Amino acid sequence: MDDCDTRLLLLVDDEPAQSRLITALAAREGFRTLVAGESDEAIDMLDSDEGTHVSAILIDQWVPGESACDLIRELKQRRPAAPVLMLTSSTSPLLAVEAMRAGATDYLIKPVAPERLLQALRSATTREAPKNELQPLAEKIHKTLDFDAMVGTAPPFRTALAKAATAARGHGHALVEGETGTGKEMLMRAMFGSSPRVKMQMRSINIAGVPATSIETLLFGHEKGAFPGAFDKQIGSLQICDGGTLLLDEIDRLDRELQDRLAEVLETGVVRPTGALHGFKVDVRVMASSDQPLAQMVEDGEFSKSLHEILSATLIEVPPLRERSGDIPALTRHFLTRIGEQPGLRHHSIADSALTLLEAYDWPGNVRQLQAVLFRAAVYSEESEALTADSFPQLYELLGDRQDRAESRARGLGVLLYTDDGNLRPLEEIEADVIRLAIGHYRGRMTEVARRLGIGRSTLYRKLSDLGIDNAA
Repeated sequence: MDDCDTRLLLLVDDEPAQSRLITALAAREGFRTLVAGESDEAIDMLDSDEGTHVSAILIDQWVPGESACDLIRELKQRRPAAPVLMLTSSTSPLLAVEAMRAGATDYLIKPVAPERLLQALRSATTREAPKNELQPLAEKIHKTLDFDAMVGTAPPFRTALAKAATAARGHGHALVEGETGTGKEMLMRAMFGSSPRVKMQMRSINIAGVPATSIETLLFGHEKGAFPGAFDKQIGSLQICDGGTLLLDEIDRLDRELQDRLAEVLETGVVRPTGALHGFKVDVRVMASSDQPLAQMVEDGEFSKSLHEILSATLIEVPPLRERSGDIPALTRHFLTRIGEQPGLRHHSIADSALTLLEAYDWPGNVRQLQAVLFRAAVYSEESEALTADSFPQLYELLGDRQDRAESRARGLGVLLYTDDGNLRPLEEIEADVIRLAIGHYRGRMTEVARRLGIGRSTLYRKLSDLGIDNAA
């Protein structure tokens, strides 16, 4: 982060209303904003004396002049160290790929939530954070809304899935807790997709992404004239989802007063819009998620006890990725398959050197961060068939080559399947490693080794001879 208190943001945008909004939001993060209405003006500003102090650049895709990607290349050539973020209304993965290859650091889809914009600016300009490769991306690959899309075999993760699958078949409220990026929203959507209400109305609201002044109306609705500016009647999501399901992401960010009001609705089954003289009977199922343990927030007086009791009748805790690191290889290959299906990208395999690197990282951003890192690596490795350790330069710089980990896997914690160029090793070599692993694991008890490998003792000894393996391996 720049040493001075005020940082400079170059905004390239010809929409006055949007420019005013972004300028006001950026000011909350300590930015002063220079606004350029078209590409030539942006280049001139960057080349000016004031432009030498620009800390970040935000470009609207529809800026007049040259294309946004061409402008990104031009600006990156003039200021390589300045992070560039692109703002667009397109959800096309192809555009994300093109923007990143042009040099964009992040890709924000309109309408962007204020907190998402601030987080992107914060991440792009904070030196203490991991480098570009580890920043979250706004690009989103289409989500499959079923439990089959939830990859992992770690016991705590499978326990969470089993509990969620059982809860999905009922009608009760549910609470999903876990760190940011663990897949809580995806799990709630999978629960909805397996629920008896799947054909009924469903709405999803990210509490943190909605201005505090709007969330009350969004949930409960309001009558015309209920407050200054209420020119029309608005029906709230609780009433719209009557008979259906309401997903509330980051419910720990809901205003304390509204927590109690929501608890009353769920207890009585009656919602009363703001300014209304009477309420409406509703039957709505709420699935909520929280990044923070709500029990502790209740104890600290920061969350409604009654709302917590209602939601936590079914509590599902999703473990962080660092507690299920054994799932990283399967998750990696799953994400690479999905990434390879996106326009403009190819299918990549992954070398063991790269998997070793991925397994060594703690992943504070969890599964979402892993997907973002793989997406970025795939974008920049368009010419190669496989991702190797060299495909993750920031991770490599952060962790080193970690030869000790690779050697421990070779000694018996795993069998290397891929060469460093991402191709499969010959079957004979893999078979030899499996036999060596089994001999070491069962301490040379050859009868047990043969039994566990599903072959006879004579076959095992023949393989030892053919593969040149010492019995004492």
